Amino acid sequence: MLKVEELEKQLNQSQEKGIYLLYGEETFLLEQQLRKIKKNFGETVKGINYILIDENNIQELISDIETPAFGYEKKLIIARNTGIFKREAKGRSSGLSKELKDKINDYLKDNIDMINSSVILVFVEDEAEKNTIFNTIEKIGTVCNFEEQKPIQIIKRLKVITNSYKVNVDENTLQYLLECCGTNMQDLINEIRKLIEFAGENGTIQKQDIDKLCIKKIESIIFDLTDNLGQKKITEAMEVLYNLIASKEPIQKILITLYNHFKKLYFVKLAIAYNKDIATSLNLKANQMFLVNKYKNQAKGFKTSELRKIIQELEDLDYKYKIGLIDLNVGLESILCTYCS
Repeated sequence: MLKVEELEKQLNQSQEKGIYLLYGEETFLLEQQLRKIKKNFGETVKGINYILIDENNIQELISDIETPAFGYEKKLIIARNTGIFKREAKGRSSGLSKELKDKINDYLKDNIDMINSSVILVFVEDEAEKNTIFNTIEKIGTVCNFEEQKPIQIIKRLKVITNSYKVNVDENTLQYLLECCGTNMQDLINEIRKLIEFAGENGTIQKQDIDKLCIKKIESIIFDLTDNLGQKKITEAMEVLYNLIASKEPIQKILITLYNHFKKLYFVKLAIAYNKDIATSLNLKANQMFLVNKYKNQAKGFKTSELRKIIQELEDLDYKYKIGLIDLNVGLESILCTYCS
């Protein structure tokens, strides 16, 4: 199985092979490499040397491979979310018959030389179970899992982009961008473009530029709110809350995000008290490990009993709101003001 960086290097050198399986959560990078395959392939004429396959016509895959690309040397076939990489759960069909899967699997194995010489076949999947077809392609083709990138990988990619526009930015500032805007590559590309335009050639991106220009994730804003709460800064905490409401963020979403955030701080307190791993306790993904210190440092501003009380009050607020006893805005303000008093 190839790493994303290895696949990028291969495609940059126009070294396409016969069969690809591209899958995973990082859809921005996946689609970027798929576009590169299409660009390297050259002119495409749909129905002649360019065929699109999905779950509705996957049974036509073999005939599409065998049909000549009249007037062209090769044919590009992109098979997206076909269902052939799903395992059948016991007592439940995946939608495709085992006979069809076996037929496609055997055909790919028996005809790989012909496929390599006349076809570029790209399977694109959201998820791919390691079934027989997966194992076959791993042996005779190229498999790449586009996992969510780790912060260090994302920062490296963003640095390449800023350098290409002759804009300066240090790693700490890019780390701050991730903390504010998350780790989704498409979102980060959109934000870094704004920052590059603002800084201009030979300019430098600063943290305050991120605060001014970027769209922060609600989770990042809740960090700011709870930072202020931990320091008993009620005015600043209420300002963050009012800004969230003014930005048309649904009050129910604010309540849920705030509740989940305080639960995580509570879990951090318990993990520290019982010598447990914080990342495991918070169920953090590999690309979220930078959050460990943020949660740990913020938890220092609260007692365990305080966190337990706030969590209970947020649960009570949700119940009272649902039975019509209180307005959510008023209830949230009351809880925050009471804590800081």
